[in-house]
Amino acid sequence: MFYITEVEDYIRVEPKLLGLPTKEAVENQLKETYANYYDKEMGKAIAVIEVLKIGEGVIIPGDGAVYYNSNFKLLAWKPELQELVFGSIPEIATFGAFIDMGVMRGMIHVSQTMDDYVSFSKANSLVGKASKRSLKQGDLCLARIVALSHKGDVVKIGLTMRQPGLGRLDWIKEDKIKKERSAKKAATETEAKTDKKKKETKKK
Repeated sequence: MFYITEVEDYIRVEPKLLGLPTKEAVENQLKETYANYYDKEMGKAIAVIEVLKIGEGVIIPGDGAVYYNSNFKLLAWKPELQELVFGSIPEIATFGAFIDMGVMRGMIHVSQTMDDYVSFSKANSLVGKASKRSLKQGDLCLARIVALSHKGDVVKIGLTMRQPGLGRLDWIKEDKIKKERSAKKAATETEAKTDKKKKETKKK
């Protein structure tokens, strides 16, 4: 889930940026500092939206940088259990598939790719035995987060596509069409049975 959060932090502005106006130097340093930042509580930093306040600079003897106590707004994405995510498949492995969600990557274990017995094919794809459906590099998918594991500043995201309405986008479309056809067929059969009963009643 995406969040806009307000952060207060002492920012160490490196000497290479000190020739710039203070606000510009702090903004550039924030962008660099938070470029690949992840925190369990806050999530993955995406962008520094706005610098709200910059305090007086502090110089520490022996350090050529200047420290500024700064308040700023940060856009972050924090993965949540049961959250639906959209992404593409950048890599297939024998044990499953990775999904690129734009902000971060997650992993779908082979047993969670589809509701079928799945095997790894020579064509570098995962194939369902009964359905003959295949998952390959570049496929666009909809998945659900079912596991989060934190080790320090690294998070592992476990996903599933076995639930209804999930999977490769064209699978979802196919399933929707099948469901609509089945519902239409059932409605037609019910209507035919009702008409038959009405006719039988009239004869009596």
